[in-house]
This record gives sequence, C-alpha cells and structure tokens, in this order.
Amino acid sequence: MTDGRIEKRDKSPSESVVMTRSEDYGRDDQLSKEGGDAKVNGLEGNIGLSLDTVVVEENASESNGFPDGGLRAWLIIVGTMAANISTFGYVNTWGTFQAYYENTLLAGTSPSTIAWIGSIQYAALYLPCIIIGRLFDIGYFKSIFATASIVLIVATFLTAECTTYWQFLLCQGIAVGLASGTIFAPTLGVISHWFKKRRGFALGISACGSSIGGTVFPIMFHNLQVSIGFKWTMRVFGFILMFTMGISNLTLRRRLSPVNVTGGMFNFRVFKDPAYSYYTLAGFVAFLGLYTVLTYIDASALSQGVSKSYAFYLVAISNAPSGLGRIVTGVLADRIGPMNIMLPMMAATGVLTFVWPFVHGTTGITVIAVVYGFTSGAYVGQSSAPLITLGDTADVGRRLGMYFTTMAFGALAGLPISGAINDATGSYIPVGIYAGTVVMVAVIFMSYSRYLVIKRWVVESLNASVLCITGLPATTRKQNTD
Repeated sequence: MTDGRIEKRDKSPSESVVMTRSEDYGRDDQLSKEGGDAKVNGLEGNIGLSLDTVVVEENASESNGFPDGGLRAWLIIVGTMAANISTFGYVNTWGTFQAYYENTLLAGTSPSTIAWIGSIQYAALYLPCIIIGRLFDIGYFKSIFATASIVLIVATFLTAECTTYWQFLLCQGIAVGLASGTIFAPTLGVISHWFKKRRGFALGISACGSSIGGTVFPIMFHNLQVSIGFKWTMRVFGFILMFTMGISNLTLRRRLSPVNVTGGMFNFRVFKDPAYSYYTLAGFVAFLGLYTVLTYIDASALSQGVSKSYAFYLVAISNAPSGLGRIVTGVLADRIGPMNIMLPMMAATGVLTFVWPFVHGTTGITVIAVVYGFTSGAYVGQSSAPLITLGDTADVGRRLGMYFTTMAFGALAGLPISGAINDATGSYIPVGIYAGTVVMVAVIFMSYSRYLVIKRWVVESLNASVLCITGLPATTRKQNTD
C-alpha cells in the first residue's frame, strides 16, 4: 500500500483488501473481502477514505450476473417507490400549493415570486445529485440517506408553522428540495445494482411512486385544509413521510462494492462523449419548460372559468396517468430501447404544452391533464435509463449526478421565466408557446444523441464482424490493404 490508496492484490481467491486512512471522510459502508467474497458490511464511520481514489476488485459473483428479480431485488423496488412517493410525489404537488398560496396564504405576492418556491424545490431535487452520486460510487449511502430522510420530515413539519414568504422559501423550497434530492440520487444507483435486463421495467415501477404521491397528496391537501386547516394538513403529510421513508431506510441497500472508481467529484471526460453531452443538453433544455403545465394548470383553469373545487384536483388528475405511462414505457424500453420510446413521448408533451392554454372548459382541460401526465411521466420515468448504459455501473452515480445537476439549472430557471411571461402579458398563451418551444428543442437534441449512439453501435458491430472474419480490427485491416 502506498500514498493512502487501496491496493488490489492479484489472482489469489483468498486475498484481502488492505486499507489505510488518507482523509477523515466518515464512511458508512465498510468493505471487506475474505475468501473472494466482497461484501458491504454497513459499519458506520470505521474507515476514512479520500474522494479522489478508491480501487477495489469486484467479486466475480457480483459481476457475473444481476438478480433481475427475486424477493430481495423487488424489495429494493418497494423501497425506491416509497422514496419516490416522498420526494417526487410530494414535490409534484407544488401546482396545488401554488394555486393555494396565490389565493390564500400569500395572496399579496405575485405568481412569479411564489413560483420561485416551487422552482427552487424542483432544482434542489436534482442539484445534490453530483455530490451524492459520487459518494454512492465510493460506498457512502446509508447514513446520508437516513439523515436526508430526517431533514425532509422535519422541514415538512416546519412548513406547517410558516406564515411569511421567506419562511416558505426556506422550509418548503430549499430544505424539502435538498433533502429530496439527497434521497433521490442514490435510488437510481441502487436499482442499477440489482437489475439489468429488466431495468426499464424496474425503473418504471419505481417511478410509479412519483405518480402515487403526486395523485394522493393534492387530493389530501384539498380536502384536509378545508376540514382541519393548513397546519394540521402539513403535519399529516409529515407523518406520512415518516412511514414511507421508514420503509425506504429498512429495505434499500447496495449490492456491488465500489469498483475501479477513480478521479474526483467531477468526471468531465464523460462530456467528451458527444452522445452523453447532447443527451445532457436535452435534459437541461427540456426542464426549462417541462414543469410549466403541472405548475400552472390549476391557476389557468381558474382563470378560464373552471370551478375552484374541481381545479384543485387537476394536478392529481395529471399525476395519476403518469404512473401508467412510466410502467408501459418501462416495459417497451426493455424491448426497443429507452430513447426510442422517450422521443415520441417528449414530442407529444411539447405539442400538448402548445395546446394547453388554448383549451377551455372542464372537459378539455381534463383531457390535457390526463394525456400530458401520461406522456411527461413516460419521459421523466425513463430519463436515467440511457445514462446507465452509457458507461460502467461502477461510475453510474457520478455519471447520473452530473446529468441531473446540469438539469437542475433548467428546472431552477424554467418556472420563474414562465411566471414572468404570465406577469408581463396577463395570459397563459405566451407561457404555453415558450414552454412548448423549449421542449421541442430538447427533442431535437435528444434525437441527435440517439443518432450518435446508433452510429457508434453500427461502427462497433462492423469492427466486431471484421475481427471475426479476418482476425484484425477494421482499422488495422484498412491500413494493411493500403
């Protein structure tokens, strides 16, 4: 062992991994390797490791197959679904809060100003991913996940006590958002440890938690705040989060030990892959407009004469079919590839965003809510799947983290821009045109990313065919024939 690194001894099946402390980073997963069996033991804080270099040899039994099913693997999906109920499901309720705050608690505050609470919440959901993803890659998971769970629950109880704008911004925007992001980030990495062939389906089932929460929370909010008031409604939400996050903390664990994870917090080399870069750019641009309809559909319906008692249910109505969209596209993604199903769903989302402000009446706005929920849920539910396949599982946390953190800036800017356009024009038509345009631009970028992936696959297949026939790679064969 030298320079504070973990050394890997060669060949012997009974080898052990030797470790030393290099920096005092508390780590919640201790790695051991005895008799060739690499395990994660979950001993809190026993080993300090540098974030710069961790190299551990992967056990053959871990690398040679993914469970892709079985009780333990499906418990992982139960845990991630519960986490998604608590994070995405809760955050996707923001449209209901936006309408309620505009008309009740923050009635004197402009819609664009109120929208900053939701915008920061959406952005903070993705912003921690680059740090948490990297920490997951090197083995830090359980203690961070548990701490974030506590922060999420406490922030929800504190929201019940808020009375001013800055208090809502701090508790519901920043605290809930950052805690949700810290919870969400490692769940994708955990799924990638347990599923491969059925990964799309597993991601779709897991993402249904977002739809369940996004359907149940708005309905509960609308009914409870009338009967028991805002404060006790938020306290009930807090108790629900205690239950769902308890399930997640009891069921989730990683399966693979860290493997050849080198480098620091960032790995900008992944951006040298044009397919990854354009896919990331597509995510950033898409989120400049993706949450606009879900945020403003309640308020726009009220301005179009839809009854207040019905308008508050539109967010729930939109979130419910998104669960079906996530499951259906998850199954199809395993068969035809995630981007092949995401592209038409994203294009349909863009078209519906254009149409949304022109639709009037209860029936029309309900149809938009249902179809938009299905198509947007299909895109969001599979957005991580292409990224998992664009590199090694060992580095999946950092790769996903860089993508979602980049996307966070789109989510941060999107809602205030939409709100500012609405403030300036007094109409939702320019808002729909803006949001629909950026979503369609994102479709173009994703289409080019897909083209680059297909092009790479064709070249690799050609090289493999030439190698089988001639014994030489295609490039070498060409040089030998010149």
